[in-house]
Amino acid sequence: MSEKIFVFDTTLRDGEQCPGASMNLREKLEVARQLQRLNVDIIEAGFPVISDGDYESVERIATEVRGPIIAGLARCTPADIDAAGAAVKPAGDRARIHVFLATSKIHRDHKLKKVDEEVVRLAVEGVKRAKALVKDIEFSPEDASRTEPEFLAKVIQAAIEAGATTVNIPDTVGYAIPDQFAALIQYLKDNVRNIDDAIISVHCHDDLGLSVANSLAAIRAGARQVEGTINGIGERAGNVALEEVVMALKTRKDFYGGYHTDLNYQEIVKTSRLVSRMCGLTIARSKAIVGENAFAHGAGIHQDGILKHRETYEIMNPVDIGWGESELPLTKHSGRHAMVKRLEHLGYRLSDEEINRLFARFKEIGDKKKFVYDEDLAALIDDSFGSSGETWQLEYLHVTSGTSTVPTATVRVRKGDELLQDSAPGNGAVDAAMKAIDRILHQSGHLVEYLVESMSGGKDALGEVTVKCDFGGGRLVTGKGASTDVIDASARAYLNAVNRFRQQSKEPAKLPSQSENFEPATV
Repeated sequence: MSEKIFVFDTTLRDGEQCPGASMNLREKLEVARQLQRLNVDIIEAGFPVISDGDYESVERIATEVRGPIIAGLARCTPADIDAAGAAVKPAGDRARIHVFLATSKIHRDHKLKKVDEEVVRLAVEGVKRAKALVKDIEFSPEDASRTEPEFLAKVIQAAIEAGATTVNIPDTVGYAIPDQFAALIQYLKDNVRNIDDAIISVHCHDDLGLSVANSLAAIRAGARQVEGTINGIGERAGNVALEEVVMALKTRKDFYGGYHTDLNYQEIVKTSRLVSRMCGLTIARSKAIVGENAFAHGAGIHQDGILKHRETYEIMNPVDIGWGESELPLTKHSGRHAMVKRLEHLGYRLSDEEINRLFARFKEIGDKKKFVYDEDLAALIDDSFGSSGETWQLEYLHVTSGTSTVPTATVRVRKGDELLQDSAPGNGAVDAAMKAIDRILHQSGHLVEYLVESMSGGKDALGEVTVKCDFGGGRLVTGKGASTDVIDASARAYLNAVNRFRQQSKEPAKLPSQSENFEPATV
């Protein structure tokens, strides 16, 4: 009989820790709603204690998203656990607190500076405190793959006795290899006397490119929950890509016939695209399952084989995971209702105010090009999210540039009734526009990354610019802008990054006392 593998999505927590991938509240809600449509079992919505913004996003997701369990991450400290409990409370019976504590010797000696018995005590106290707030408790021994198996078994047994309903085995630094990781899971099953009272979960990172292999090996050894992110985003080399694990289980039923997930597979591509757009991280063309080349065949022999019989060179039907023909594009004559329907098809749900702003931009773009494709519409949403009367909007842009003149930009921006304008020279038209914005808003941003993409074919294609900027402190902020004019798109993208930075700067951190020697989550 087939056993269910629970899918735990941590895109909004571990995935968002990837430099430059931070999302605002509006974007997190869109991703959470799409994860609901994908039918994941658990959404780890954030790390509530880390900031007011994280707390609010977890609370809103717990309030508005129905279906999946909503989890909040917490270290084994009272402040963390209480914040997580309060944030996930609106989810009711679907609320989970995920507590973690480092257990490997290198972490015990150098980060925690605590002896073994104290680590066990802290784990037990953390689980018990969380259990007093919600019924569903997950415990993670951070850096489990480098923890001595005997000590790991001792901590896990104590955590289950204290009330943990799921025990997660993280390969925090991507150190494990499949045979070794599977053996560790088997060791725990053989040596933790109450292991059957909890679900075994695994959380693998991709530092050695083995996260998918490790996750699948762990499932064969007894794990029944897999944690990861959409597109594999995350710190360093990233987390395991959930779409790769679940499609391996589905495609290779001859080998993994005893396991299944309840995912809505046809939502995979849509979810991948939405996450990519919301966090500003481009999907590699050769990425398995969701990359643009995943089902492309360039060799003549392959093309001939596909035409004769698809299975000759395709092990999956692309339609099954959401690849397929786009519906008819919109035009400038399309009405608001048609645009909203296309947005719903793409997975977006906007407020009336956001629809009004987007419809104005839609009409503006529609006057400049014949068709507005799905990709164009999604790009327009990117530079509209987060925009309101409280943020600066591009009102006017004029640029002079050429081989025999100094590139100069004049920019006018608006916030509510406030209107500001200035000019600046630069090393090029894009640089001049960004420097003019800096002069107006009295700041200086360092451009770390600049990417321009054509969203559709043709000479009138909409161009989307993605920038990553450092406004001080080393934290990268992503901005996006779209226009048929690449200079206009660049100015919009930079202004979008400025607005994001200013919004993030208003969020005070709520970290517990640093004297407790705990560090931010790397589970």
